[in-house]
Amino acid sequence: MDGDGTRGRKRELRRHYKEVRSALGEDGRARRDAAIAGRVTRLPEYLAADTVLTYLSVGDEVDTRALVRDAWARGKSVALPWCVPGTRRMRWFRVSSLDGLVRSPFGVEEPVPDPTLEADPKASRRALAIVPGLSFDERGYRMGYGGGFYDVFLADFAGVSVGLCREPQMSAVGALALDGHDVPVDVVVTEGRVIRPSR
Repeated sequence: MDGDGTRGRKRELRRHYKEVRSALGEDGRARRDAAIAGRVTRLPEYLAADTVLTYLSVGDEVDTRALVRDAWARGKSVALPWCVPGTRRMRWFRVSSLDGLVRSPFGVEEPVPDPTLEADPKASRRALAIVPGLSFDERGYRMGYGGGFYDVFLADFAGVSVGLCREPQMSAVGALALDGHDVPVDVVVTEGRVIRPSR
């Protein structure tokens, strides 16, 4: 598929999965998200992690606040991303509270970029990254929001990456419009299963 065709297909898929996500309803999403969080906190990779790099959910995304609270309770370091203006790069900053965050132009709550709190994702192989997406497939590929930030991040991340996805938002293998920049996650967690794609 050519570049224009891939972009058009991705726009169509994003619209579709946003509709699927919305149709689940607030209560339905909350029940699924609680089950997803429970599965993540039982992953051996999560239990072994010393640092959890996670997005902070917004709107209808799979909720991550329960995971943040669990990580703190277990004594793990939690870092949130800050999108570097004018680039597709993210820097990560440790947080010990969700107070004092600043809403970005994308509508996401971000940490204030304090150099004394910066976390280096490459400094520990025991780092675990929680990755958002509108959809994932069983190979670990994802349909993101089009910014490219996580593809850039994952291409250079040595820890374990975990995608969160509700079952109705899962895609069949081959259905996502992939291009050369797409990077799969190591594990996909839904409310019903843990998927470990073979590479």
